Amino acid sequence: MEEKKTKKKLTLTVSTTKPVNVSNYLSNKKTKSVIIEKTPSRRWGDKKFQTKESNTNTNKSNDYSAAKKAPINKTFDIRKKAEEKATKRFKGSKEDVSQLKKGNLGKTKGSTVKREAKLTLSKALDDGALDEKERSLASVKRARLKEKKNLDFENKKNATKKVIHEVNIPDKITIQELSNRMAIQASAIIKHLLGMGVVATINHTIDADTAEYLVKEFDNQPVRESKPDFSNPKLHKNENLNLKTRSPIVTVMGHVDHGKTSLLDSLRKANVVAGEHGGITQHIGAYKIKTESGKNVTFIDTPGHAAFTEMRARGSKVTDIVVLVVAADDGVKPQTVEAIKHAKAAKVPIIVAINKCDLPGADPQKIKNELLQYELIAEDLSGDTLFAEISATTKKNLNKLIENILLQTDLLDLKADYESTAIGSILESRIDKGKGPVSTVLVINGSLKKGDFFVSGQTWGKIRAMINDQGQNIDLATPSTPVEILGMNNSAFAGDDFAVVESEKKAKEINEYRIEHGESKQAPLISANRDSAFSEDLAPKELPIIIKSDVHGSSEAIKNAIENIKHKEVLPKIILSNIGVITETDVTLAKASHATLIGFNVRANKEAKKLAENHKITVKFFNVIYEVIDFVNDALSGMLKPDIKEEVIGSAEIKEIFKVSVVGKVAGSKVISGEIMKNLNAKLIRDGNIVYTGAIDSIFREKNAVKQVAAGVECGITLKNFADFKEKDVIEVYKIIETERRI
Repeated sequence: MEEKKTKKKLTLTVSTTKPVNVSNYLSNKKTKSVIIEKTPSRRWGDKKFQTKESNTNTNKSNDYSAAKKAPINKTFDIRKKAEEKATKRFKGSKEDVSQLKKGNLGKTKGSTVKREAKLTLSKALDDGALDEKERSLASVKRARLKEKKNLDFENKKNATKKVIHEVNIPDKITIQELSNRMAIQASAIIKHLLGMGVVATINHTIDADTAEYLVKEFDNQPVRESKPDFSNPKLHKNENLNLKTRSPIVTVMGHVDHGKTSLLDSLRKANVVAGEHGGITQHIGAYKIKTESGKNVTFIDTPGHAAFTEMRARGSKVTDIVVLVVAADDGVKPQTVEAIKHAKAAKVPIIVAINKCDLPGADPQKIKNELLQYELIAEDLSGDTLFAEISATTKKNLNKLIENILLQTDLLDLKADYESTAIGSILESRIDKGKGPVSTVLVINGSLKKGDFFVSGQTWGKIRAMINDQGQNIDLATPSTPVEILGMNNSAFAGDDFAVVESEKKAKEINEYRIEHGESKQAPLISANRDSAFSEDLAPKELPIIIKSDVHGSSEAIKNAIENIKHKEVLPKIILSNIGVITETDVTLAKASHATLIGFNVRANKEAKKLAENHKITVKFFNVIYEVIDFVNDALSGMLKPDIKEEVIGSAEIKEIFKVSVVGKVAGSKVISGEIMKNLNAKLIRDGNIVYTGAIDSIFREKNAVKQVAAGVECGITLKNFADFKEKDVIEVYKIIETERRI
């Protein structure tokens, strides 16, 4: 059999104080012991070379004498010398380690310094234990990499010094954009604002002063953007002294149906009234008339309906003279007073034209007396206001009206520069099916030429064609000339400014600046309190409406008129108010928002009609503005809850209670007042409190079921789902009457 492998244990024992007894180690058979004796160093007087035998004899004698006599002094000398030698070597190795540290090699894991920190006797007697261990290649490599890393970090730290940026600050800037311009994180700006007590997000817009403060706080240099203000084109016109006399701009204003358009038709020898729906003007029109003396006069016709306040205000702002038309048989009306206020706000002279003087009930003197309270005093009453008693149908005293206008023009001394670039105002805008966006422009100063680049409001374009009031294409429009222009990129708003620029690049630059810095057209946010946020009953019902009109002025007037309709329970909400025909997009928007489509003087195309029929979208078409307002009023009134009233028919008092096997409990009652009818609403009143509200189930009279019982008659009554009758209870029968409410 193979011998079992056994672990062999090697025991190393070093002793210098006690003598070594070899026999003790040999007697132990289980362990193998090896005795290693340290040869003592040669002392002074010993021979350098000795034979083997002499050495063994000497050792034996020394061992015997050591065991017998135990010379303590000699052993102490040997030990002291060994300690001195080891201490000298240990100090030398420590100096070497310090030199390695100075060379930036550093300590290595498991270095000899830590192992030699504790000096033992075995280390002192062992010459090789104090020899320095050689460093591994990996340790040297790690030390070099660490040295290189520290060097790169110091170089990077020196390279990344604080850079001062020049930050351009506009009027308004978002925190995201400001952080990009300062080259810092947006979170740092938000944190700084939070420390100031301002809660902001990355998309929050701040003003220029706050942005400048933040730039300085982050050690940057703020620079305010100095862009020219393109919002007012009058600031950019050339100051020339080549001024020439221009024709006057006259705005005709007054109450509805007082004959303003008929007066202009007589002056122009045209018939505009025949083309107006409902016989009232619903557009703003501009015409140029040549008088018998050869002078030109530009007339602006404004609507007289109450809804067209904005149109009248625009007409008074661009005019030189206001002609106030008052009907001699009707007197001063609300829109007449409003026209006077607009004219005085614009600081323009007023000429009063008393129309319809040919009618039997005309009283011009009454009109003059009524206008005295508005500080319009006629010349025959020692005033300075020019009056003319005219008739548009018979053309009576029209020449006198023209003379008054020309006289007032001479007093104003109207002049303009014909050579500079054109500046004007948008009177009206619309979308034509074949021409696209078309706007009526009144040139105030300068000359407008075909091919000029222009800006207007938040749109721009190039004039492709110009059409005058007579439908003729022209290439040049002088001051005080109204023209229709083609070539706008988008439809302009009525009342916007109009200015010609030198190039397409300049027009785009101004347009982009206006869009960026323009005021938002969105509705303001409404804060909600606790009640309105969690209660649906308190919030008013909304009627979504989409308006499409032929011209911008009409859509604006309809929008203002509808927004003036106010009620606590219902509210009109205009989702879209635009110009042009009704398209599929409008129908899709109406479907998504459950809105009603209103077309004013426009129609829907074939695709839109088909889509509206498929989705059952309500589309209404109107030609007169007050019909639109009436329709909206009716729609809002239909959303109101009706008034509910209870009308008492009769009452009966319970005298006794009976039990019937089939029916159950029956209240034997006597009719006190009125009459009791089957299936009507009923209340059970006990001690003044309403115990039951329901309906009459059945009525018995002498064991026969009846439908009706008159006053003073006894009967049996049962109620639906109720049988807890008591004597002296009163059953009251009533019916509910609903009354429709209107705004």
